[in-house]
Amino acid sequence: MTRLSLLTALLAILLAACASGTASQTLPEPRIVYGLTLMPSGFDPHLNASAELGIPLRSVYDTLVYRDPATGAFVPGLASQWEISADGRTYTFNLRTDVVFHDGTPFNAQAVAANLDRITNPDNGSQKARFMLGPLTGYEVLDDHTIRLILSEPYAPLLDSLSQVYLGIASPTQLAEYDNATYQFHQVGTGPFRMVEYVPGDRLVLTRNPQYAWGPSFYTLPDNPVQTIEFRFFEDPPTRTLALESGEVHIVGEIQPVDAQLLSGNPEIRLYPVPIPGQPLQFLMNTRRFPTDSLTVRQALILATNRAAIAETIFQRFSPIAYGPLTAVTDDYYPQVADTYPYDIAQAQALLSAVGFTERNAEGILMVPTGLQSAPTQVAAGTATPTASSAGLPLKLTMVIPPWGQIPQVAQLIQSQWRQVGIDVEIRQVAGLGQLREAAAEGTYNLIALNFFGRDASLLEQFFLSDGALNWTRYSDVELDTYLRDAGRETDPARRSAFYAAAQTRIMEQALILPIRDYVNLNGATARLTGVAFDAQGWFPLLHNFGWIAGED
Repeated sequence: MTRLSLLTALLAILLAACASGTASQTLPEPRIVYGLTLMPSGFDPHLNASAELGIPLRSVYDTLVYRDPATGAFVPGLASQWEISADGRTYTFNLRTDVVFHDGTPFNAQAVAANLDRITNPDNGSQKARFMLGPLTGYEVLDDHTIRLILSEPYAPLLDSLSQVYLGIASPTQLAEYDNATYQFHQVGTGPFRMVEYVPGDRLVLTRNPQYAWGPSFYTLPDNPVQTIEFRFFEDPPTRTLALESGEVHIVGEIQPVDAQLLSGNPEIRLYPVPIPGQPLQFLMNTRRFPTDSLTVRQALILATNRAAIAETIFQRFSPIAYGPLTAVTDDYYPQVADTYPYDIAQAQALLSAVGFTERNAEGILMVPTGLQSAPTQVAAGTATPTASSAGLPLKLTMVIPPWGQIPQVAQLIQSQWRQVGIDVEIRQVAGLGQLREAAAEGTYNLIALNFFGRDASLLEQFFLSDGALNWTRYSDVELDTYLRDAGRETDPARRSAFYAAAQTRIMEQALILPIRDYVNLNGATARLTGVAFDAQGWFPLLHNFGWIAGED
């Protein structure tokens, strides 16, 4: 062989080797980091209530039905179709026959039954899912792919409840193998992603389910789908923007409004503001404690609150002003409540004067006139404990707040605004929901901040029914109870909407809450992440639709 032939042969071998090596190489899978903003006390959707757990787990579990994010209409999920009886007391679901859990367990009616047994078992202490089932009394497994739910009375919110992650269907095999303390580390559903790792306080990792072929109609598969999602915790708000800009995280929610303004000029970042249905940021007024036991005082407080200034200063106009107990994107929101309490300092002062608050001290704070007694502060087992008289003292309110949602900044601005009408405010910040519940039980507050989220207006019941679990206003009213209970049982949409309109009107006529702003979740994501969208509840991303624009990392 000549030298030229030898060189040619060697070159051919090298080229073949290079070609072979190139063909055998695989691009790194699209993998992203998703920032969570809260470390829930538990990640089990059947047992725990945090909205944060739904961000990853919405894609681990499927639900019997879904709500289309664009239309709000109910569409098939694990149930291909359903039928509601004429009296609204039974719901019969025909289930899909082609679904398999991540662990290989077949999905069927018995699996749904096992989930319902777990959720409704009082020993398991479900914080949310059980209550979402309303007056469910039992079920009948009609065959392997048909199940009937039985209610003691009509319950219009049931389909909405069944569309949420808290009633997601878990593998009965895993539920049988693990107890309540350990199941959250081994969760198995039928969804588009599988849980592969959960380290509390550090990370939760999901990978795409390659067998998934039964998603709802609004699930779309991108050209280059994200395969692995690692959720990490960014509880300190300023760290979220820094992590996003540095590339440490690829998507994160609850960005501070000031940071969102700065990010809006960054071409490498996309902002996704998502209006959240449910209740606005609100302060519940204690109607059993002086001076918020007075309707006139409660009305004056709302009139004295410059909500437009709060929306502009703290929320950078990303959030609209709230006017009632529901946000404007919630089903059956009644827009006429917007006309109830315009900002009016003069009217607020006139109302306070009308009930005797006319004298001020050297600091400009109104003095409690002689003859006014403070009302009961605690109600337990039907008894009330009165406090001492406040006559001759400065007019001072106590406001209890949690640390999230810019509520501390809002409270400080309200404190400043109310001083203009002669009201002093003591702000007591607690560490979390548990401490907020403890403060509510004590009853030594005038205002306390709490709100829940949800698409269905029935969430008002627990806050405003006389016996509602979260009736921290301590207000009892037969008229309001009737509106709310009738709305929950009404199956005709128009009549149901009318009941909720009356309930919202009554709540604001009685000035039971100080609404501040409708929630908007400010999400930020790298521009290379495509298909970013959220479900009908607003908080939960449609991870199935996430794609990745390949490029140089």
